[in-house]
Amino acid sequence: MIPWLSMGRVSAPVNDTAEDEEVIVTNVGLLYVGGVLFVNALSLLGKAEPRSVGIFNLMVGIMQVVIPFFVIATTDDPLIILNASGIFLFGFTYLYVGVTNLGGFDTSGLGWYCLWVAILAPVYSMLNFFLFGDPVFGVLWLMWSFLWGLFFVLLALKKDKIARFTGWVTMVEAWITCTIPAYLLLTGIL
Repeated sequence: MIPWLSMGRVSAPVNDTAEDEEVIVTNVGLLYVGGVLFVNALSLLGKAEPRSVGIFNLMVGIMQVVIPFFVIATTDDPLIILNASGIFLFGFTYLYVGVTNLGGFDTSGLGWYCLWVAILAPVYSMLNFFLFGDPVFGVLWLMWSFLWGLFFVLLALKKDKIARFTGWVTMVEAWITCTIPAYLLLTGIL
């Protein structure tokens, strides 16, 4: 059977050691995406200074760019490559947030990038539902799309009235779409 890699989830038995390593690496990445969403939520809620949060965004962003390169370099399965490509959306988001926060730059470019990602994320959702047979990650991609959409409205359209709401949505998603699923995947429960 072919393993389907869904931002860390495998829906078929994996017998190949390299593919097992790919799954573990992406699950660890998912855990740290939860961490970066957590600190970004705290920043949006006024509890953490944006420059200090920017450092962690850069670290996770680098990891979320290296991981898909690793996955792509260690497989010849085009479906695994397709699915791993979605991880880049996270990596470049966090790199962009890190540079923006550390440099004190205007957020409009980041916000427009978030719109682009919010449009792409439902495609990854549909791939998980219908191609990879992974409805859990199908739902998670829809939730991430909603979050990126909020970031677009907040950062590009400058609708500061939704900052607190976006902070709380980010906090909830940090736990229910990343941290908890990552632990369940890493422990073999999910």
